[in-house]
Amino acid sequence: MGCYNTCVVAATADEVWAILRNFHDLSWAEPVIISLEVVGQQGSSTPGAGRVLNGAFHETLKSVDDENRTLTYSIDDGPDAVSKDNVQGYVGKVQVRPVTDSDEAFVEWSSSWAESGGGVAEFCNPIYRALLDALKLHHA
Repeated sequence: MGCYNTCVVAATADEVWAILRNFHDLSWAEPVIISLEVVGQQGSSTPGAGRVLNGAFHETLKSVDDENRTLTYSIDDGPDAVSKDNVQGYVGKVQVRPVTDSDEAFVEWSSSWAESGGGVAEFCNPIYRALLDALKLHHA
């Protein structure tokens, strides 16, 4: 079970990674993300950093790997299909890789979970698609 979405962004992998690695800044994602509340004292790229998106999605940064341009995070609670009552063990992963023939960035946004009552992929895939579309527009 999981979600998988990708896109190619008209910027270098390093440029895209510099934006995505900051867990506390989703200003590039407007209008998908209209509010971000920082939770806790951890820095924006430090495992344990918390955030609440749009007043509903409670997330925690699990890892940041600058060498491989990868981060993972958990959704700890949220609306509908991603509520803590419906899904357990939700882990999202974002990875940025270079497209070597064009000096652009290939971005993968995937997720998996241990168990759920259903509807998680149907709920999350359109959100991830919208986030990737916003990322592409940010670099257009």
